[in-house]
Amino acid sequence: MATFDISINGQQHQIEADPDTPILWVLRDHANLVGTKYGCGIGQCGACTVHLNGVAIRSCSLPISAVEDKPITTIEGLSADGTHALQQAWLEHDVPQCGYCQAGQIMNAAALLKDNPSPSDAEIDKAMNGNICRCGTYVRIKAAIKTASSRIG
Repeated sequence: MATFDISINGQQHQIEADPDTPILWVLRDHANLVGTKYGCGIGQCGACTVHLNGVAIRSCSLPISAVEDKPITTIEGLSADGTHALQQAWLEHDVPQCGYCQAGQIMNAAALLKDNPSPSDAEIDKAMNGNICRCGTYVRIKAAIKTASSRIG
């Protein structure tokens, strides 16, 4: 076990964990932030997407020892009151069906819009490729990203 000082959603946390512990489990089991979901465990489905230093990453496959002093933002930290443009657009377009993948979808979309506030359909498709929705709400996801884009960009 080792002790790590990490910033999660703007707050400092002192975490005692094995250096190989994936960030996903640090968030869920040590910081009690359960919005980030476990999907596949190999970084392929996107359910566990969070931001590390502003970049979308798969938290299930990155160990806490790799975080260093880079801040982590989870779905809980995107907007404390749910007023982020993406969160509002998700509701307006009734995106979630089962909802399991949606935190990862929103976090990936937030990284896209941060880097490209007015993405084309092709750019959205490319950026969101790899975030799997077993319910198939991809059309609504794209519509919500476009709506949020119009409010951000």
